[in-house]
Amino acid sequence: MRHISPGRDRDALRSNDDRRPGQQVEMTEEPSDEALMVEVSARQQHAFRILMRRHMPRALRVAQRIVRDPVEADDIGQEAFLRVWSHAASFDPQVAKFTTWLYRIVLNLTFDRTRRRSFQPLDEAGDVPDTAPHAVESMIAAEESRLLQRAMASLSDRQRGAIALFHMEGLSGQEAAEAMNLSAKAFESLLGRARAALKESVQKIQDTGSFA
Repeated sequence: MRHISPGRDRDALRSNDDRRPGQQVEMTEEPSDEALMVEVSARQQHAFRILMRRHMPRALRVAQRIVRDPVEADDIGQEAFLRVWSHAASFDPQVAKFTTWLYRIVLNLTFDRTRRRSFQPLDEAGDVPDTAPHAVESMIAAEESRLLQRAMASLSDRQRGAIALFHMEGLSGQEAAEAMNLSAKAFESLLGRARAALKESVQKIQDTGSFA
């Protein structure tokens, strides 16, 4: 391998920086989700793998917040991306962003799952003890997280979906409405009911001290 001295590296960078803006060497950009979907519809597996790597974590987060079971959430995430692969040709970037389309697939799968099974109480997973200097703060945060999980468990599936998309995933009201296949007004109403129910549930748990 030819060795390039640091001095020559700096000269090369300087000569590039001295060029006019139109002459700068263009940086390679990551393809957009929509561009990748064009390739996926042509059965390009490398594009599909990029999409999975880029968006599987968010699919799993949303699914788990609704079904409250990491194993089932993983199944939903896998099934969601199978549908992305199978129905790629039906994706229309003029109608929705890829992320909105993906959220809709994940939500439909989670709602189908929860309709097919009876309500199961929230399982409390054991936390790994924190030995860091700020262990007390971590314990408090974990307790607050458990409180929120228990409160969320009392909501309907669609209410959990609204809270997860808007407050936890950071979608706008319009984006969340599109993901849930609702009008903006209907989503606003659903989110309002979800917030009220969540607040009531949190208050009830705090009043009774029932965190477990």
